[in-house]
Amino acid sequence: MNPTQIEENLQQLVKSYSKQKFIYDFLLAYGLPKATISRLKNGNLNLSKVDGEVSLKRKIIYKPTDSENLLPVLESLAETRKHDQRFVLVTDFNDIIAIDTKTQEKLDVHFTELPRHFDFFLPLAGIEKTKHRDENEADVKAAEKMAKLFDTIKKDNPDNSPEFIHSLNVFLSRLLFCFFAEDTGIFKKNQFTNALASHSIMSGGDLKYWFNDFFNVLNTPKNKRRESISAYLNDFPYVNGGLFWQQFKAPRFSRRSRQAIIDGGNLGWADINPDIFGSMFQAVIGADQRGNLGQHYTSVPNIMKVIRPLFLDELYETFEKYKHEPRKLQELLFRLSHIKIFDPACGSGNFLIIAYKELRILEMKIIRRLLELQKIANSFRGKEEQLELIPKSQLSFAASYNVELFSHISLNQFYGIEIDDFAHEVTTLALWLAEHQMNLEFYKEFGHTNPTLPLTESGNIVQGNACRLNWEEVCPKNEGDEIYVLGNPPYLGYSLQSTIQKEDMRIAFDSKILYKNLDYISCWFWLSSKYIKGYNIKSSFVSTNSIVQGEQVAGLWSPILKNQVEIGFAFQAFKWTNNAKKAAGVTCVIIGLQNNLNNEKFIYTTTIKKKVSNITPYLIEGKTRFIKPRTYPLAKLPKLLRGSGPVDGGFLIFSIREKDKIISDYPESKKYFKKLVGASELINKIDRWCLWISDKELNAALSFPPIHDAIEKVKQFRLKSKKKATRNAANFPHRFGEDRHIETNFVLIPSHSSENRKYIPIGFINKGAITTNSAQAIYDAEPWIFAVITSTMHMVWIKNICGSLETRIRYSAKLGYNTFPFPLISDQRQKEIIQCAFRILEERAKHSEKTLAQLYDPDKMPEGLREAHRLNDLAIERCYRSKPFESDEERLEYLFKLYERMIAEEKENLKK
Repeated sequence: MNPTQIEENLQQLVKSYSKQKFIYDFLLAYGLPKATISRLKNGNLNLSKVDGEVSLKRKIIYKPTDSENLLPVLESLAETRKHDQRFVLVTDFNDIIAIDTKTQEKLDVHFTELPRHFDFFLPLAGIEKTKHRDENEADVKAAEKMAKLFDTIKKDNPDNSPEFIHSLNVFLSRLLFCFFAEDTGIFKKNQFTNALASHSIMSGGDLKYWFNDFFNVLNTPKNKRRESISAYLNDFPYVNGGLFWQQFKAPRFSRRSRQAIIDGGNLGWADINPDIFGSMFQAVIGADQRGNLGQHYTSVPNIMKVIRPLFLDELYETFEKYKHEPRKLQELLFRLSHIKIFDPACGSGNFLIIAYKELRILEMKIIRRLLELQKIANSFRGKEEQLELIPKSQLSFAASYNVELFSHISLNQFYGIEIDDFAHEVTTLALWLAEHQMNLEFYKEFGHTNPTLPLTESGNIVQGNACRLNWEEVCPKNEGDEIYVLGNPPYLGYSLQSTIQKEDMRIAFDSKILYKNLDYISCWFWLSSKYIKGYNIKSSFVSTNSIVQGEQVAGLWSPILKNQVEIGFAFQAFKWTNNAKKAAGVTCVIIGLQNNLNNEKFIYTTTIKKKVSNITPYLIEGKTRFIKPRTYPLAKLPKLLRGSGPVDGGFLIFSIREKDKIISDYPESKKYFKKLVGASELINKIDRWCLWISDKELNAALSFPPIHDAIEKVKQFRLKSKKKATRNAANFPHRFGEDRHIETNFVLIPSHSSENRKYIPIGFINKGAITTNSAQAIYDAEPWIFAVITSTMHMVWIKNICGSLETRIRYSAKLGYNTFPFPLISDQRQKEIIQCAFRILEERAKHSEKTLAQLYDPDKMPEGLREAHRLNDLAIERCYRSKPFESDEERLEYLFKLYERMIAEEKENLKK
């Protein structure tokens, strides 16, 4: 049962329902088997003995009521449930109220609005909801404040040497710790800010000396401090942990920078997430790198998309499963204290910090539950037969077990590699701060906690190059270890990689693997597959979607899957967003790897979690098959040719004004000009022309001075080339360097198009025009071909198989067009889609004043054109099957299955 069907079922249900049958029809709407519903009706599966109530184990408790207030009824049912029902639902058929007992989400809506909230109950259909945390706006404000402070101090210290920048960064990290410490109980409230304001002069002239003394105090145990030390300084605690041991000269300060520090102390630092501290520094280190605050870090919601399916969801499921069994809960606590988290591209520690905090939160939930069970067991001493929640075999254990009120989760369980020296230092600082935050939370809950000061060792963070280090030496893996590898490594397509990064690729990959066209992030996926092999280890990385598109798919994933690993979960493409002023707009995926152990596999979208049998490297369900380039179409489609390449330095191409001027001066030269149409000319309606001269016409054409000059310039341009073929083309400078033109009508397809468009703008071009190599052409194409290649079915294939160039869709003949699976269709079907093609062209003609770029802007597309495409899509989809497709994922899965059948049929035919 898919979500669209469920919504439609609920729409029918609220329109026409029976109060007596409502709950049964409701469960049928979510796809529960009819046999289950029948047994529920006759009472075999109904766990409730109360008239009108329905209780299905692990699924739902339902109660219709006439009560004016539904909430007390709901709360009573939720508190007394005994069989781990996921949902509690109450209705008076005017309103409906429910609770998801796993997520604690509540639904309270008018009865008729139930279909709009169909996703609330999706777990009934086996589809887990996905929910992501919102960004903390205080984090971004803090980053902005630090950027301004950095700028102010830099203005006082015009020194751009690496040594000074490093010392300034260290100073800022210490300053951050002090801000945080005085807001969270490490120091007294406002102790640092008040001390600075009261014991330094307003001009800031003595502040560098003040900071040197202050940092020395924080690095010295109280029993070793000088007797002459000022009382207000001696009142500060000993911090330790290596944060203040390094000696360096503090920067110079002015009145303005001193005041900026004091103002900084007024921010609510207790509300700041330590995981953003690193992004602050990435944002403030230099104006040329600053970009937009928040753009250069992985936001908390995106981190949760990694760690929840990687390990956190399973840990919570285990907690829910055994929440009545104290021995199992104790085992889960022990497990939490031995899990290892490893980020081999940890940057400033975002992933490690969030993972640490989430494990601490779960640990607190388990301890709280153990205390509850202990209280329950003790209150029923001598009345054990009245207890139903706790297994009798564990009653004695529950009553006598000593629940330790301190955390067993250590920062030493966290490992990282970071190439940047200062980011490596920031990770250590941020882990300390996260530990203190969680200790405060623990104290609020239980009245006891681990001491924060003096600081201890903070994680196992190694400075180095993850592509060249042995990961096992950084995070040792032993038999029985439970390790999770995660992170957001650098992406970088091959053309953007530095010489050092290209060498990293060579070192990371085996000599047999063709890595030169792979993204830089491929190193981490490859190395993690080797690290995982044969051990209780899983990994998950955020990446741009380019590694699951185009030729990179086979190049990267074929060797990875040969390491006996598989894709355990995947987040399909989503837009990278956070609360920065201008959030980054990269399209990302998240991919989790695990050993081939027949474990469960899940595909996630922004709202749905779907259990699947196998996840292909294209991040869809189905059999793993790599789409390989072909030299001719798999389907019965005409050949697609690349346009002609001028290779002319621009001297054979003219604007409309330039062409008209030459023809005005030399009217007989008109026959040597032809309309030029490439991708830009088609999409943006640019009027350009080119010289098109046959060998027979050359001498006559050279008699016109402008043409003679243009041809001579082309010759000189080609002679200077380093390429032999281009230098050879200097022998015929009047012709395009690459001539693939056929004198007939043709369909023109741009080689690149914006990924924001639903449809690639494709054109019908009349005979006589020349297409450039920025586009591709199907010569003498019938109109039905246009309808096929401008359809959503074709767009979905191209977007997923061909890959992209930056944020543009790449259209490849060999990889996309030639592999596109399209069935044989009847003459009648051809006639139907020809009408669709003409309808699209007619709608375009109604807006002839607009460019195709304007017409295919998704926000401004004319309704008539949108409707014409919709009808064309339906007609093309009927070529595949009678039932319409409900999502692009469903279209892609169908196309892959058809591709497999057509490849198999092709092989069989070759055998014959």
